[in-house]
Amino acid sequence: MANTTKQALEQSLKKLMQVKALDKITIRDITTDCGISRMAFYYHFKDIYDLIEWVCIEDAGRALQGEKTYDTWQEGLLRIFEAVLENKVFVLNAYRCISRDQMERFLHKLTYDLIRGVVEEKSQGVKISPEDKSFIADFYKYNFVGIMLDWIRQGMTADPRVIVEKMSTTLQGAVAHSIQNFAEKN
Repeated sequence: MANTTKQALEQSLKKLMQVKALDKITIRDITTDCGISRMAFYYHFKDIYDLIEWVCIEDAGRALQGEKTYDTWQEGLLRIFEAVLENKVFVLNAYRCISRDQMERFLHKLTYDLIRGVVEEKSQGVKISPEDKSFIADFYKYNFVGIMLDWIRQGMTADPRVIVEKMSTTLQGAVAHSIQNFAEKN
């Protein structure tokens, strides 16, 4: 039941963002649209930005299902780009109305699990500290998020497949090399 309510709120928010700027949408607008009480909204979310964050995380989770390995991270990243593109109006509206820090936080949550999965896989059997694994995942996360933020800022016109292919070419072997460098340092 809780997930159904959250999904109804998500659908209403996305619907309203098709016709209104995010900063003009109220909780009352959302709850009226989907027929849910304001109390039900506050039971699940502290504010609209909390709902937006949940929507972003859910969309990414659906996009990344099972794509968190070294052999599939490119497909996972492409699916994130495609999920963002599929919700273009929502994302551009959110991008214009929320702070860059908030947008970065959302995108960091989207990409961190993907990258951490790759780091964990490539570090199997290698003596490397959890802190160093986290640092490597953070390093690549910031790169991914920077590329994605530029793409969003530019109106999402570039082909995500081309972007992911360029990222793949740039990063080929880089994660494993980073892990090895940290292991040798210890």
